[in-house]
Amino acid sequence: MSTFDLIVIGSGPGGYVAAIRASQLGMNVAVVERESLGGICLNWGCIPTKALLKSAQVFNYIQHASDFGIKVDNASADFGQMIGRSRQVANGMSKGIQFLFKKNKITVLNGFGQLASPNKVLVTAADGTREEHMAAHILIATGARSRELPFLPQDGKKIIGYREAMSLAEQPKRLVVVGAGAIGVEFGYFYNSIGTEVTIVEYMDRLLPAEDADVSKELGRQFKKQGIGVKTNTSVKRVDTSGAGCVVHATDKNGKELTIECDVVLSAVGQAANIENIGLQENGVQTDRGTIVVDDFYRTNVAGVYAIGDVVKGPALAHVASAEGIICVEKIAGMDVEPLDYGNIPGCTYCVPEVASVGMSEAAAKEAGYEIKVGKFPFSASGKASAAGHKEGFVKVIFDAKYGEWLGAHMIGYNVTEMIAEAVAARKLETTGHEIIKTVHPHPTMSEAVMEAAAAAYDEVIHL
Repeated sequence: MSTFDLIVIGSGPGGYVAAIRASQLGMNVAVVERESLGGICLNWGCIPTKALLKSAQVFNYIQHASDFGIKVDNASADFGQMIGRSRQVANGMSKGIQFLFKKNKITVLNGFGQLASPNKVLVTAADGTREEHMAAHILIATGARSRELPFLPQDGKKIIGYREAMSLAEQPKRLVVVGAGAIGVEFGYFYNSIGTEVTIVEYMDRLLPAEDADVSKELGRQFKKQGIGVKTNTSVKRVDTSGAGCVVHATDKNGKELTIECDVVLSAVGQAANIENIGLQENGVQTDRGTIVVDDFYRTNVAGVYAIGDVVKGPALAHVASAEGIICVEKIAGMDVEPLDYGNIPGCTYCVPEVASVGMSEAAAKEAGYEIKVGKFPFSASGKASAAGHKEGFVKVIFDAKYGEWLGAHMIGYNVTEMIAEAVAARKLETTGHEIIKTVHPHPTMSEAVMEAAAAAYDEVIHL
């Protein structure tokens, strides 16, 4: 038995970041991990999916090389090599976490971690051996997995989750994606780009239903232009896997029954927190609707036990988990820290065109009672976008008409996931619309569209 100041159960972007920050603050830290360091994000989520999407984008560029005055003949997508590159990228990132742990003198405990008591963790190794370790503080960061619906049970072959979607042995000829959130539209874009016939089925009335309605509408238009089948207001009832492929049985908003034949069905209907069998009930840790209940500094109702990331209420995003982990351990260390502002969390979707947003949508701002000013600037009016060959999409900004407060920013287009940070930082600094207009943006850049959109909200736009 070893004793530590802090034991973190889970090494995803919440757990490993918390562990490193705790070590920087002088704590003796151990991390329990049953698979590869980096968790789902680095190994089966954020990073490898972006590698696949980059492969799809490069292939798409080559297919349209003539638009840029370049001749390329007989280009083809090698699905196996794309998957292989994705795994190499993920493995490299995981090794990077190993380096950071070694640098910060963090102990890695390989195995499945369970809360044995409020100050004790039981680690069960792959060979079944068990060890107990003591800690003054225990942080649960066990992440989440693909959520399964009763009528859509995943078998890992015909009905799959995101993990199998990035490691299939063969490229499916036809794919049905159930769910049009970030995971659904990213994989829909990827497989369509390399030649799979893709249909996305969404229960709500639009793609990315959590995004601003204008953005969702534009993404739907662009996806249909790319040849992706989009069926919104449609509910999947069951999937017949008895034959060689799959038959998806669904019903549209008018009650009309639909059948879609495909080789594989990707279930992208959300995530479920990994809170089972880790000792929560036995130790009286409070849960609610499948997540662990915590306060503003991620303390559970049991002294010395904390939780962050996908296992607590809030956006299931890597950068949120990292921020929560830092706040949690800094509070443990006695620092004066502020609670996380969940109203200023950026969201990014990495399909093409990309989608990025922060703050309130137009509908949410109106519902909250604000009198608003809305500005929109299309990338079709951007010189850099024209030169880059990416004129689709726009930047939309929303300001409070009374005080100029920046309520929300919503972007769809090329590279907007890199542009959204300007809005996040400006909102953190309580920047007004006029201050954005008077902030000189470099020309020619895509980011000029942010300034132009702000100017459009105040009827000062130049290039429209």
